Amino acid sequence: MNPTKYWMWYPGDFSIHQGMRQNFTREERGMGWPAYWYIDDCNRNVKFTRTYQLDQPTMFTVYAHGTGYVEINEVKHRLGETLHGDVGENVITIFVGNPQGLPCVFVDGETIKSNDGWQASNFVSSLPAGFDPLFIDKNQNPNVIEFQKKPIKPKKIIEIQDGVLFDFGRAVNGRLKLNLLHKQIVTICYGESQTEALDVQMCYYKQEAVDEKTPIRKRAFRYIFIPDAKQTDVDVIAIHEYIPKKNCSLFRSDQQLINRIWDVSTETLNLCSDVFFIDGIKRDRWIWAGDAYQANFINQYSFFNEDIDKRTLLALRGQNDIKQHINTIVDYSMLWVIGVLNHYEMTGDIGFLKIIYPKMKSMVDYFMRQTNDKGFIYGRPNEWIFVDWSEMDKQGTVAAEQALLIQVYKTMITCGSVLGLPVDGYQDLHDQLLNHFIEYFWNDSKGAFIDSYESGKNHVTRHANIFAILFDLVDDDKKELILKNVLLNDNITQITTPYFKFFEQDALCKLGLQDNVYQVILDYWGGMLDKGAVTFWEEYDPTKSGKDMYEMYGDPYGKSLCHAWGASPIYLLGRYFLGLYPTRPGYREFNVEPRLERFETVHAVLPIKDGEVTVDKDGGKLSVTATKAGGTLIIDGNKYSLAAGRKLSVRLDRTHVQ
Repeated sequence: MNPTKYWMWYPGDFSIHQGMRQNFTREERGMGWPAYWYIDDCNRNVKFTRTYQLDQPTMFTVYAHGTGYVEINEVKHRLGETLHGDVGENVITIFVGNPQGLPCVFVDGETIKSNDGWQASNFVSSLPAGFDPLFIDKNQNPNVIEFQKKPIKPKKIIEIQDGVLFDFGRAVNGRLKLNLLHKQIVTICYGESQTEALDVQMCYYKQEAVDEKTPIRKRAFRYIFIPDAKQTDVDVIAIHEYIPKKNCSLFRSDQQLINRIWDVSTETLNLCSDVFFIDGIKRDRWIWAGDAYQANFINQYSFFNEDIDKRTLLALRGQNDIKQHINTIVDYSMLWVIGVLNHYEMTGDIGFLKIIYPKMKSMVDYFMRQTNDKGFIYGRPNEWIFVDWSEMDKQGTVAAEQALLIQVYKTMITCGSVLGLPVDGYQDLHDQLLNHFIEYFWNDSKGAFIDSYESGKNHVTRHANIFAILFDLVDDDKKELILKNVLLNDNITQITTPYFKFFEQDALCKLGLQDNVYQVILDYWGGMLDKGAVTFWEEYDPTKSGKDMYEMYGDPYGKSLCHAWGASPIYLLGRYFLGLYPTRPGYREFNVEPRLERFETVHAVLPIKDGEVTVDKDGGKLSVTATKAGGTLIIDGNKYSLAAGRKLSVRLDRTHVQ
């Protein structure tokens, strides 16, 4: 439900402007590191219009960030003054420009006010005005993000290596507050790990010659080490900054390690999703489309925060003109398009789909301009065919990219049909590409998709084969071959990043191998917990130990230890073990198809659009309660309707239902 009044701007501009600022927050070893791709910003001048038919006079005031004026029936008035609407027709037009920031307005009145019904124009196109629930007070400034602040005291303080080590016991994203007791100046060494903080020479963040008046930047850390000091010399408090968000999800079972993995996954996603889904809180702090794609699947089973996902999609895409791929990565641009479909299926938000579909279409047009006569997409100079951090044959066109493009066309068919737009062209492109994908990339002797047919190497990795399963690009016979020859074949290079572990485990669950995935969750994510993780990492290699665990990108502490894509157990447990998924957009209809054989007891709560679902298992009895109608419980192929607010209990031997 929309608030009574809110700040308004041209739709998408708040996200684009704040996204630009977010992508300038990265710091590396004392140097600023702005994102290395083209970044859009907001429109600088906007016109807002609305017509009121008044039965009685009314008063209102227009506040703005920027310069401009208000017209009432073509008569100009100043911003910030009390204005009068007379009986009859009142055409209100507000002009505001802001060369330094986001132009936005707040209309404060009983009848004439900033809520649904206003149009915003950038003088090229006109759309319903944008708003965000973060900004609903006239005293706010949407150019400034308002973080809540929470003081956090160290859990442990120890003297070590001729200095003092402060352990806050959790990942902190914020600033330090220093109280120097017997020293005038100190050096601060930050670390996501104790090893990093104690490495005075090579820790990623270090600030020297700090006194109590020195400005201290916002950084992410768990540990602080102050060399050449004693515990009596300095007192430290961390001020954690965050934006509160509701989390109704819960997972408790008799498997304590799974419970911990759920909780740490929740903490990881929470830290990486304030205004946007960002990759991690220490190193990049950038908005990456691949990370964001996965983050919203996880978000769907935890915070169910539609606004973070909308902001992220809008910020990534920018304005309508396209100058390069999102984050310079071809596959990330395609995941952005596919991510819009997931958002729609999650929320049923047709209003958002109407606003963003033209940007989807122009993005797909951009893809089509870099396809060859077979419909295959290829990488142009200065573009990155990423897929994953894995050894892969990327000569010529790459199979994984084609699988994504097929799903892009399927997305355009679905979303275009919802909006009543023509989609026959996308259907033709989809059919042609699917046929060529199988003809050129499927290798009968390997029983799998190869990376590249042009190189002649016939190299097989997991990635294209995983996408083929997830996007339903192959028949059951080929699915069985992929499972045998790729997914369960230890001779195929293993995936080490949680990023593609997400896709791999998703595919295995889709093929019914929940037992395998359960063990991977225990071993892979449980392995990080055994290494002392309080949030999940960007990458985990169980063969590494000590300082080597934290190396990445040629930097001894380059690895992010709080990375959004590390939180995927929430999605895997929610989607495939608790078995909740929508069958109509916005959970107008949904299924609960649990696979809880590994658990003796479970109590879980998962969000859905405008409600929640509770699943309880106690031995041989399963109970499910949904707060809204439209749900179906499926047990061993048997279907039971879920009435709103009424618990449905089933004996798992199916002898009794109540």
